[in-house]
Amino acid sequence: MKLGLEVTGDIVGAMRAEVLAGEKAVTAAMREAGNSLKTAWRSQITQAGLGNRLANTIRARSFPTQGESLEAAALVWSKAPVIIGAHDTGPLIRSKDGFWLAIPTVAAGKGLGGKALSPGDWERRRGLRLRFVYRRNGTSLLVAEGRLNSRGLGVASRSKTGRGKSTVPIFLLVPQVKLSKRLDLARDAERAQAAVPGLIVAKWVAGKLG
Repeated sequence: MKLGLEVTGDIVGAMRAEVLAGEKAVTAAMREAGNSLKTAWRSQITQAGLGNRLANTIRARSFPTQGESLEAAALVWSKAPVIIGAHDTGPLIRSKDGFWLAIPTVAAGKGLGGKALSPGDWERRRGLRLRFVYRRNGTSLLVAEGRLNSRGLGVASRSKTGRGKSTVPIFLLVPQVKLSKRLDLARDAERAQAAVPGLIVAKWVAGKLG
């Protein structure tokens, strides 16, 4: 028995075309997966009530930045990884020096750009001294002898007689704070990863039909 093999057409050209189609499909799929994950993370952050500003720190980039490749990849990250990570893991936060964490009350107000004030910053800003108040069965305090202004902020009393002067709680003192876990970024990342094979096949087929 003799078998004959006849090759018709340009096999090399056909294989090359298939590789190019694959490169195009993989690159497009990874770009879409990265952008979809970026959108999902941003949506999760805003729905958690953390604001658009923090959500917009989520960025995405696909590689290669130019051209197409079968080894294309996507990177999604945050420009504020410490803040995002804290809300994603719900860590236990302790004071660096092992004593107290000072949590500002509404009466403490805000610093420049809405930044929270430290006790030292508050004293310099208001020109008042803070006094430590220890409470055995409750949260200890840093208080100031002053008054609340019309905006509910603790300020120095302008009365020479002491009228209207009161003890205003400025900071709550706690040994540690457990942040609640408000994000689940791994969930969206796993979904995006699981969708990649289907995206590649769909774009490969679409490229051929197109």
